[in-house]
Amino acid sequence: MDVSEREIQLVLPPGVRLGGSLAVPEGARGAVLFAHGSGSSRFSPRNRFVAQALQQAGFATLLMDLLTPHEEEAERFTRHLRFDIELLADRLAGAAEWLWETQGLPVGLFGASTGAAAALVTAARQPDLIFAVVSRGGRPDLAGELLSQVRAPTLLIVGGADEVVLELNRQAFAMLRTEKKLEIIPGATHLFEEPGALEVVAALAARWFAEHLVPRPGRWNPEPAAP
Repeated sequence: MDVSEREIQLVLPPGVRLGGSLAVPEGARGAVLFAHGSGSSRFSPRNRFVAQALQQAGFATLLMDLLTPHEEEAERFTRHLRFDIELLADRLAGAAEWLWETQGLPVGLFGASTGAAAALVTAARQPDLIFAVVSRGGRPDLAGELLSQVRAPTLLIVGGADEVVLELNRQAFAMLRTEKKLEIIPGATHLFEEPGALEVVAALAARWFAEHLVPRPGRWNPEPAAP
């Protein structure tokens, strides 16, 4: 499949510059924005693996840095931003709006670790913009009370051996009031490093987005802006 790839830079209020990697396959049927976890970046090999699988399934992907290089450097010592879900969600929402305006495709979110919480907060606040959410080894519990306001169909993928995170996902799953599914990959740990585990994640995500990144009757459908 022919895939157009380029590096981008988004400027979000108040003048924050964030890097991203955009890939658009020919005839894309939807777009997936990735929210990486704490201590990671848009160059995460695991997210890039999943992104490539989604591209082959016909989805555009945008892997974003949610922190500036200066913030990333400070974060190495203070770790004060990785759990600032409000900040991450604000930036994710800005990137999602840009993705819709430039591509004109239904937008889904793929979140890992703390990025999953930012994805769910964004979905709760932007119900007309976000069509589906997938969490990989995420911390959806950090979305708090906003979980009950999420309307986008949500898939939570957790490793069976990631016991603490699995319990947190079960608690968050109970709070969701939308179409939802919890997939547990037997024997997989937090980073899904076991043979074949990440392939299962990619297949589950591709199926979820294929089912849900489609226009829905009566749903808000603005005209996309010119690229």
